[in-house]
Amino acid sequence: MSSFYPLATVPEGIVDSLLAHINSLDEDIMLGFYEPGAILVSADGTPQRGAAAIRSELTKYFRLGLPMAIHARHIFVAGDIASLVLDWSITGTTADGTEVNMVATANDIARRGADGCWRYLIDNPFGTAVRAEG
Repeated sequence: MSSFYPLATVPEGIVDSLLAHINSLDEDIMLGFYEPGAILVSADGTPQRGAAAIRSELTKYFRLGLPMAIHARHIFVAGDIASLVLDWSITGTTADGTEVNMVATANDIARRGADGCWRYLIDNPFGTAVRAEG
């Protein structure tokens, strides 16, 4: 892992670490931010499990070629578990001229590993969205 993409060792550092990883726009780098067995919830509410599924979901965001901005609304910590409520946005113009204005609030869970580093266990980027039951 590059020193440019460090994992947080304190809960207050999770968002900065997330931003460095996600704004790399590199799926391999971002996958280092997840625990083995983590899930990334897609926009339709489907949990994506495993590195291949998470990579595929990340590619949807990264192909835009635009950075993400994040504002931490809440971070609550109980022992080795952190609950994060994050307002995020991806805005700008893609290389092909498409205007993008994605804005949402995430509800994520991170866990401190045996190495003392915080990684995502549940990445739910549209965590406060109302989804139709199927």
